[in-house]
Parts: sequence; C-alpha cells; structure tokens
Amino acid sequence: MQRCLVKETTTLLKLSGVQRIDSVFFGGGTPSLASPHTVASVLEAIAGTTDLPAKAEITLEANPTSSQASRLAAFRGAGVNRLSIGIQSLDNTELQLLGRTHSVSEALGTLEEAQRLFPGRTSVDFMFGLPAQQVEPWLRQLQELLSFCDDHVSLYQLTLERGTILFAHVQQGTLPSPDPEVAAEMYQDGREVLREAGFRQYEVSNFARNGAVSIHNWTYWQGGQYIGVGPGAHGRFVPQGDGGTLREARIQTLEPNNWMKEVSMFGHGTRKRVSLSELELLEEVLALGLRTDIGITHQHWLHFDPHLSLWDVFGESEEVRELQSQGLLLLDHNGLRCSWEGLAVLDTILLRLLLQLQDAWKNKPPPTLKVTESGASSQRGG
Repeated sequence: MQRCLVKETTTLLKLSGVQRIDSVFFGGGTPSLASPHTVASVLEAIAGTTDLPAKAEITLEANPTSSQASRLAAFRGAGVNRLSIGIQSLDNTELQLLGRTHSVSEALGTLEEAQRLFPGRTSVDFMFGLPAQQVEPWLRQLQELLSFCDDHVSLYQLTLERGTILFAHVQQGTLPSPDPEVAAEMYQDGREVLREAGFRQYEVSNFARNGAVSIHNWTYWQGGQYIGVGPGAHGRFVPQGDGGTLREARIQTLEPNNWMKEVSMFGHGTRKRVSLSELELLEEVLALGLRTDIGITHQHWLHFDPHLSLWDVFGESEEVRELQSQGLLLLDHNGLRCSWEGLAVLDTILLRLLLQLQDAWKNKPPPTLKVTESGASSQRGG
C-alpha cells in the first residue's frame, strides 16, 4: 500500500504538471491507522517531484482512541502540522450508536494531546441530527466541547448510509428516522453558539477563529485544482503533462486490492476521468463558492469565464431579486454571496441559481472577433 501510494502520488503530480503544492490532506476515514513512515514517504515523494514549501498545510484525520493519541508525536515527526479529530459526540451512548470505537474520555484525552503537539492547528468534527437526538442536550454537548477544543470546528449532519448498524436500526424500526426539523434547529442554534464564541462560519459546515481556516478545504470551495491519491479518491485537475487543456474530474478505483494492481501496472489507478465543459466548471464554481461566507467575487468568477460576468448571469434575474428581498442573497460590487440566513438554506437557493446560470449560458452571445489592423474590418460585441 505504501509503495503504491508513493507511486500514484508521483505519477499524478507529473501528469498534472503542477509547480507547487500548498496543502496535503490525509483523509478518507482512518489514515491515522497507517504508519507515520507511510505518511513521511508520501510527503517525501511530493517534495521530490514538485515544490512543497515548509509552510504548506499538512493535515491528518485521526480517530480519538488512546492508541492513536500515543502516535501523534510520530506523525508530527513525519511532517504533519495540523490534525482533524473525529470527536463526533460527547455522549458514550451516541458514540456506540454511531459505531465508534472511542469513548468520551478517550476523545478528550486525544484532543488534549493533539493541542499540546499542534497548538492552534487542531480541528474537531462534531455531528448532529442523530435518531432521537434532542436540541438542548446536543447544545450542552457543543458548549462542553468549546471548553476543550481549539480554533476549528466542523459541524456535520448525520447521513444514514446503507451497511451501517444505524441504518439497519432505522430500517427495522428499532430507532426513529432522524427528524429534519430538529436537525435544522440544531444547526441554526449551533452556529449561533459558535458565533458567540468568536468563531467565523467561513463555510456551511466549517467554523474557525484566530485565522485557523483550513487552507486545504478553502481550495475546494474556491474551485481550485486538487489531486486525489488512493483507493476511491476524487480529483480535479488539468493533465498538463499529457498536453491536456481542460480540467478533468477523476476518480480512483475504490477496491484497495484492485487499485494496487492498477497502480503497479500503470502507475496510477484512475478508474474514471471526465473532461469538464466550461459550463460544468462554472456550475462547480457557483455551487462551491456559495458555500463560503465571502461567496464569489467578480474577479474570481471572471478568472473562470472572462466573457460572462456575474452581472450578465444574475443582474437582471427575478429569482435573484426575490432572494435578495427575502434577505437570503446579496449581489453587489463585491460579488455574489449568501447572507447569514441564506447559508442555512443554501440547497434551495443553489437550485434556483444553477437554473439561472444554465439559461444565461444558452443565451450567451457568441464571442466576436475584433481586428484593429489598418484596412481590416472591426467587429464589436458584448
């Protein structure tokens, strides 16, 4: 596995032609089960292929068990400088319901050790919307977490996934389905608690104070390019090394043994690659950018399409005017963004805006040629 991770990392970096890596995120479940040597080997491969600055953000996802806590120093020695810990809950019954192997005391112990080793660079994941979970007890948990946590918190609503114990319980009727109204109240009250504690909600699910924004995640929301390495990983980049000019959406083979065979044979285990059209790329920029508190600036949008501005797409839209009058959306000299209230109902807003973008794209005037040499005709166009 280590050899294949190193090999695929090197192959895809060369394929991308990228000059510098700003962040690395070891995620996808339980990467802290890997040896620190594996993490170090991947980072060495990156540094040997392209520029990996000393200040680059290197995050590792970790489960908060006592065995993991004892290895955190070794991961720091391997090059990790930021930690993301899946606390999920401060209730042992809920942790068992979620199929987690850690206890609350283990979680808090791991968090304490993490903050000692990674001060100001330790994030925690916290979950809401569990079956039978109530607002007030959950808010008390969140308040308790704030007395222990560092400067970054991610709030995630539970998604019931087939194959989990929780899914089976709900299917069999031994547990109620999560109540969406209760979950919405938890989210709204939770973000208010975090705001009062000095956290900036810089993205729908992510909160930071003291400038502790995740550089890696911010790249996603800004529509940046990223390389996905390992079984089931997703990536978005232009394969310049192959002469490519369009960004591709790439997915690596999910099953680990098959992935390793493909990497051994071909240097990478890319199972699917799809070139994104200009419209598809703009749809991603819109959907991801609106997840953030700053939204999409005019300059940022024009970087992806210099011929179709935000004003062109949304300036005359009745949908946008209605959303603005409801206090959910803002379109001004800064760009397009959701209000504090709008972020809470982004999915509804986004559906309407994506349709507006698709309509504007259909009616986009064809690009015109402007020739200024003497004796040649000149065309002007919008």
